[in-house]
Amino acid sequence: MKISIERGALLKAVAQAQSVVERRNTIPILANVLIEADGSEVRFRATDLDIEVVDRAPAQVERAGGTTVGAVTLHEIVRKLPDGALVTLADDGTSGRLSVTAGRSHFSLATLPREDFPVMASSEYTANFAAPAPVLRRLFDKSKFAISTEETRYYLNGVYMHVAEGDEGRVLRCVATDGHRLARIDASLPEGAEEMPGVIVPRKTVGELRKLLDDDEAQIAVSVSETKVRFATPDITLTSKVIDGTFPDYARVIPQGNARRLEVDAAEFAKAVDRVATVSSERSRAVKMQMDEDRLVLSVNAPDSGAAEEELAVAYQDERLEIGFNARYLLEIASQVDRENAVFMFNSSGDPTLMREGDDTSAIYVVMPMRV
Repeated sequence: MKISIERGALLKAVAQAQSVVERRNTIPILANVLIEADGSEVRFRATDLDIEVVDRAPAQVERAGGTTVGAVTLHEIVRKLPDGALVTLADDGTSGRLSVTAGRSHFSLATLPREDFPVMASSEYTANFAAPAPVLRRLFDKSKFAISTEETRYYLNGVYMHVAEGDEGRVLRCVATDGHRLARIDASLPEGAEEMPGVIVPRKTVGELRKLLDDDEAQIAVSVSETKVRFATPDITLTSKVIDGTFPDYARVIPQGNARRLEVDAAEFAKAVDRVATVSSERSRAVKMQMDEDRLVLSVNAPDSGAAEEELAVAYQDERLEIGFNARYLLEIASQVDRENAVFMFNSSGDPTLMREGDDTSAIYVVMPMRV
């Protein structure tokens, strides 16, 4: 194999590959990226056996062929090459080495046979549809903060993507929860998604998928089966196993009767919470919210480090209420608000609180209170 490729195109492809490979693995080939060249393009394939990413890039292919080489090492080399450099990758198939040349820089990297590289088994997808990148970006960006990191409840270690009944008909919905907070985000149901099985997209896959969604003009081809999900642009295909488990009935924890309504400037609220939380204890991170007519007082009282209080002008017309929350949970939820105002709906100091953006119900968040 011998190819010449522009440094920028190579860096983009290898960056995606090296983020998929597992740094600590017992199978040496899994640390490598499979490079295959034919025609006028080169394909870079990386996998950790749960996720597989294939990135295509245009290249001058002098000699078709393929090999595998350490993904992290190759990425570091390409990253340090000068902008605009033309990089030549050459492998004679017998020496067990890949030569990387750019200008006066020359590297010789150890390779492993391409035949040993595992390829993810193909799947029969039950639903295939296309969705604009900004739609998928919103669904996953606004829900991923609530993904659980608790390994014992593995079925919460991802975003539950499924078809659901929304306020105005069927929607494509993403839900994530860790038991303390929940995010539920809806989007219009794309054509072809009606029969999609509900799948739990793992946390790592959500992180890798984010790199495909930066281009606002891109249409993402989505394919879903009971065991796998695939997201594809013309250049990149990301295939992932889904979490084999049953996502809990999240509708039961979304409060329906919360009548006390607080409306607050989301950015001001987040900054104020951040300020008062500076003195909160690392263990509890507790912030108390005291509300009475058009007034909100945020306060922290940490015997070890001190106390803080800040008052905000808000829209609140109900009876006085005191309720405590984990400061980090409040900050993460407030940072999801794209509009100016956040609306909190309370019941009592011991019940879950609902938050949404203005009157928009396509994105709602639930957070559990804590004793303060």
